[in-house]
Amino acid sequence: MPIRPEEKFEAFFESPIGWIRIAAGLNGLLSLDFIDAAPARRGAVPPGLKKALNQIGEYFQGRRRTFDLELDLRGTEFQRRVWRELLKIPFGETSSYGKIAATMGEGGWARAVGGANHRNPVSIIVPCHRVLGADGSLTGYGGGLWRKKWLLEHERLKSLK
Repeated sequence: MPIRPEEKFEAFFESPIGWIRIAAGLNGLLSLDFIDAAPARRGAVPPGLKKALNQIGEYFQGRRRTFDLELDLRGTEFQRRVWRELLKIPFGETSSYGKIAATMGEGGWARAVGGANHRNPVSIIVPCHRVLGADGSLTGYGGGLWRKKWLLEHERLKSLK
């Protein structure tokens, strides 16, 4: 039976900072988010998600700094522009909402960049955790600030190698 365009497949990954649910459709990854508890059911990993699970595992092992995955990012044109900018932040480095807005030519739009950052559907892969407040402080992260801190420290330590 052929795959319908609206079909969505899920897989789960147990990371050092909690369970992650990854979803994909016909055109690529749709979401990567943290869930509060182990999934009630886990079946075989859908073929379209094996590569994503492998790359996430390599990231947490410190063996991967960038991802090579098809993404199906759904959002407004502005959100997608912000997410493309997030992909340019190198492993182990950070930026700020204001710097991203300025890079995009939208100097006074730091808040709008923050809103788009918050709506990033594919955390870690599109590294929204690498964005800090103007003063360098940790600010909002959908997975919790403690996870953002862990991810930044993980990347800082692995970038020293």
